Amino acid sequence: MGISESLGGRFPFLDALEKEWEPVARGALIAALAFYAILIGNAVLHGTLFQWFDLVFVPIHEGGHLLFGYFGQWLMVAGGTFLQLFVPFALAAYFVFKRQLLGTAFCAFFFFEQFLPIGIYMADARCQCLQYVTVGDPELAEHDWFYLFSHAGVLEHDSQIGTFFRFLGWVGMLGTIAWFAWRSWRKT
Repeated sequence: MGISESLGGRFPFLDALEKEWEPVARGALIAALAFYAILIGNAVLHGTLFQWFDLVFVPIHEGGHLLFGYFGQWLMVAGGTFLQLFVPFALAAYFVFKRQLLGTAFCAFFFFEQFLPIGIYMADARCQCLQYVTVGDPELAEHDWFYLFSHAGVLEHDSQIGTFFRFLGWVGMLGTIAWFAWRSWRKT
């Protein structure tokens, strides 16, 4: 990767990025690519095959509301989505520094995959037609993106923002798979 000496001297943890990626066995590569193909198919079918994958992130999202609740209303509401994206991102970064392709690709894929349900939730801000889970009294719950978009003055653009977010998710998922396949194939 080529970390400069001055940067590596200031931040020694970056030296790990100079190491080679751990190789991925051909069988593991084929299994992982089949797994990603199934997940892409699931996403094309709007999560009707494996809805439980997204359910893993519900407690993380709700935990973000609780965690960031100490910092005010706006951060509490935004904290759910922030933590929902931060957890797979942080895990991907961990595996990058460990130079483990399988873990990096898996976590990066799910980071981008979470853009899909978040985009759907964003696009629902005005309609508020989705059934959603909340911590505490559901009568007092407010739709995250209605609150955030209203305060940002962009509520009338909820559909466009949600669609763009979903587009980013698709680009990220497909890009992650392509990077993983390319990087793994070079090493097998």
